[in-house]
Amino acid sequence: MFPRHSYYVPNQLPSNYYHRPVYPFQYPYEYSRSYPLAPYQQYRQQPVQGQASWTDGGPVTQCNIPWSDNEFMTVSVGLNSPYRCGQTLKIRNLSTQKEILVKVVDQVKGYPVNKINLHRKAFEALGSKPSIGVINVEITPSPEVEQEEWGKYLLTITQAAYPGYRVTDYQYIGKTEESANRTKQSYEFVLKSAHETMKIQGNVWYDPKTNRVISFDLNEVQ
Repeated sequence: MFPRHSYYVPNQLPSNYYHRPVYPFQYPYEYSRSYPLAPYQQYRQQPVQGQASWTDGGPVTQCNIPWSDNEFMTVSVGLNSPYRCGQTLKIRNLSTQKEILVKVVDQVKGYPVNKINLHRKAFEALGSKPSIGVINVEITPSPEVEQEEWGKYLLTITQAAYPGYRVTDYQYIGKTEESANRTKQSYEFVLKSAHETMKIQGNVWYDPKTNRVISFDLNEVQ
């Protein structure tokens, strides 16, 4: 018989918790020794193993971003974690190996930096039932989307254009300066639903002098 341990699972709002005994995979779940813990900038560029619980969200967040943003593929993090409001994180379920991209919409005081709180729909998208309560995950910042603002712009458009699909991965294709006032950036996104997986290439043309969008398009690719 495994020893019983306790964890906290948010109920509705991240600040409200109830106590619940479970049989964990490995508890407490600690940082992988292969990942540097400091400085924060270095830490942010590395995958980190930790735990994810779930919540149904609430009307108010510390980031002023609703839980319904990003097709509910949203997450809260510790207030002292290196992850910031609006940042994109890739989350991989270590049990199912399923991955999703989520947006940081809330911050919780006192949370350890390797613990996150997913919206229930994001938790389920990782292949886990809410009754499990807590899963072991790998958290990876998405530096390409974060460093290239147009990648995040295309990510938002892609998610809005394909309801019922979740974006599980992306790849920066490149940038082309077509003229002095016209630059093109391209990304490829992997989308999954309950029935299929597809790849979408997003292109955006903008004026580098004014940083204004000229046009954009989305195309399914093989």
